[in-house]
Amino acid sequence: MCICINCHYVDRCITYHAVEHQHQQPHLTENPTFEPQEPSINVNIRPQEDYIEMEWDVVGCESFLEETGKWMKLRPGEPVPT
Repeated sequence: MCICINCHYVDRCITYHAVEHQHQQPHLTENPTFEPQEPSINVNIRPQEDYIEMEWDVVGCESFLEETGKWMKLRPGEPVPT
């Protein structure tokens, strides 16, 4: 799971914005301003019959500042990305 959902900077982060784009999800912000230090992204590639599924998860980041439930506070009632 992406660590970003519990990060203080998720709503301003340039890297999370890119992950949202890859997952074709609505952005928390259209103009992110926070440049994280040394984010690590895992990309899982799963071939399907008619397409290739790709899942992007930020699994490490030097800028990570834990704020449990931050994403849920910004998108109440929506399913948490997995």
